[in-house]
Amino acid sequence: MLSNVVSALAWLPGPASPWLVPLVAATPTADTGADTGPMVLAGVLLSLVVIYVASKLGGELSKLLDLPPVLGELVAGVVVGVSALHLIMFPETGAVAADSQLMGLLQWLGGLTPEAVTEVFRSQSEVISVLAELGVIILLFEIGLESDLRELQKVGYQAAIVAVVGVAAPFALGTVGLMLLFHVPTIPAIFAGAALTATSIGITSKVLSEIGQLKSAEGQIIVGAAVIDDVLGIIVLAVVASLAKTGEVDVMNVVYLIISATGFLLGAIFLGKFFNTSFVAIADKLQTRGNLVIPAITFAFLMAFLANVIHLEAILGAFAAGLVLDETDKRKELDRQIMPIADILVPIFFVTVGAKADLGVLNPAVAANREGLVIAVFLLAVAIVGKVITGWTAFGQPLNRLAIGIGMVPRGEVGLVFAGIGSASGVLSKPLEAAIIIMVIATTFLAPPFLRIAFKGSEADAIAEAAPEPADVAS
Repeated sequence: MLSNVVSALAWLPGPASPWLVPLVAATPTADTGADTGPMVLAGVLLSLVVIYVASKLGGELSKLLDLPPVLGELVAGVVVGVSALHLIMFPETGAVAADSQLMGLLQWLGGLTPEAVTEVFRSQSEVISVLAELGVIILLFEIGLESDLRELQKVGYQAAIVAVVGVAAPFALGTVGLMLLFHVPTIPAIFAGAALTATSIGITSKVLSEIGQLKSAEGQIIVGAAVIDDVLGIIVLAVVASLAKTGEVDVMNVVYLIISATGFLLGAIFLGKFFNTSFVAIADKLQTRGNLVIPAITFAFLMAFLANVIHLEAILGAFAAGLVLDETDKRKELDRQIMPIADILVPIFFVTVGAKADLGVLNPAVAANREGLVIAVFLLAVAIVGKVITGWTAFGQPLNRLAIGIGMVPRGEVGLVFAGIGSASGVLSKPLEAAIIIMVIATTFLAPPFLRIAFKGSEADAIAEAAPEPADVAS
């Protein structure tokens, strides 16, 4: 997905892939460099100021409402982007320099000509897009670090069945429904169906922990299935994103991608058992700052590069790198050191995803937009039903099957990865992209309170069991 900046490898060829233009391309041309160079830097810095202020305000408001901060970052992006304030704008959405409020400010401050401000707008947008791509690489690396494969042994086949059904059901229902009911072309329908497969392990595990159900049988199945969902979702994403490159459905290509993605992931994990010892030894021998985090980031970027070389998505490589390093003795320390990097880069990705989503296409007052709004309602229904039914695929001991199904509903940051990549590829129409964003927002909002309701009967008992004895409290 993300090009190696130095070698200028692009995920999608041609001008239709502005997220993946190498950073060097963002530098001003020889003809205009003397005039626009400082202003490009000024535009990037000002854009980052807006992005970080928006992300923190959105995240804090979400926290106050007991919602995932990432959801606030997405909504903040919508507010500062093409849907509202026009502060963070991108050419691929159809915007021009005159549409950007920041470009108007820079033109006034620098006395730029219309040609120069257009160059500044193009260049600063490319830089922000590359930073957003680095953000999603780090995000998937971080998700890999958090996806403890050892937890799968505790839930076994039950979690595997829930995960497989939770991927297959919404994918099939969404893809076929879009094609038959709304006559959406095959590739966009497949991409939208793939976006329905995701499950946010972070959101669900947080709620389970808060209500004392994380260690329950239902909680273990949900978390285990969400981990498997992450793996399957990344493979699905690699397949559909690669299909978007060719513009056609090639069955042999799909088979190759599934086999190569699965083989790459499993091979990386297997080889990781040998690599882990070398990694720890290297980190221990280095004496300068970054002795742990720099080798880890280097490994993640190398794995992302290798995935790209064999025609997979770079994020699959980053995810695999996270899974490998999760097995090292330094995993907790690495988690702590990666977190500040993620705090800097990941919000850029989420805010830019929101900024590029034109929710104006869902305005029901405009007759032409009503189809997009109907698609959003359809995707939301499929997103909920396709996951809730998974609870009844878990068998064996008596279980709260409704809670299991609801626990699989939130899409969160994983769904946003799909939406962002679909936006970058140019595969999704504006109404379909906005409908996916609405689906992600709605499922992420709805799942936490409904999960609490589903567990309401046993929540008090679970919290009481988890509470320390009076003697422990006194000590």
